[in-house]
Amino acid sequence: MNPKYEYRALLACDIAGSAGRGEQRLQEIRGVLRSALLDAMGIADLDARDFAYADTGDGCQLVAPAGLPKARLLFPLLPELSYRIREHNRHAGADTRLRVRAALHAGDIRLDPDGTVSGAPFEALARLLDSAPLRHATLAGTSGTQVTAILSHHYYEETVGHGYEGLEADAFTAADVRVKEYAARAWLWYPGSPVGPRVDSGREAGSGSGEPPAQPEPRAVEQLVRATGNGTVFAVHRGDQYIRHNDRG
Repeated sequence: MNPKYEYRALLACDIAGSAGRGEQRLQEIRGVLRSALLDAMGIADLDARDFAYADTGDGCQLVAPAGLPKARLLFPLLPELSYRIREHNRHAGADTRLRVRAALHAGDIRLDPDGTVSGAPFEALARLLDSAPLRHATLAGTSGTQVTAILSHHYYEETVGHGYEGLEADAFTAADVRVKEYAARAWLWYPGSPVGPRVDSGREAGSGSGEPPAQPEPRAVEQLVRATGNGTVFAVHRGDQYIRHNDRG
């Protein structure tokens, strides 16, 4: 059989600061992340059996089923995941608290008959996760945040500002990413500007102008740190990956 190409949405999660905790603690926090993610997917009405799943050591990667609207991986999934990680951290010791970094991108990926997936979307996602602004931002603050996400510009354009429930343009902050030969605009979701309805967006509702929301200008890393008190770095395996498909029972 020949490989095929399909347009898919991708979500990668990674546990920040997982190194140095020891094997026992690492396995424990990995289990917390997996459980929190599966619970959040259930609340978001996403069937985990429809997703291809890959363990990345201290995180995971999900390949969404073909045809799934990309907005479904943002709201309410990210707020639900953040809530569960926050609840865990309330009762956890210092060595088992989590900060989760998430990255989202989409594009045509190659699916081989043996389950291997590869392609440019994975490479772009890796560059986003390795960018200097994100590395600097994640070092700010004393305890970090439960969940922080980055969207590729492509993902942002096709989800945010199109009237999908819970997504407003001013809940995201632009950042310019430059890693090696890769240079692109990306968008951060960070604490204090959550994915979800804004309590006070400073805009007049029902203006009837019909124009899309204005996009914020990119902020420098220092501005992001001051605004959020924290940030994010993301990690995902580069190159070919073997995705284990969950069979329905």
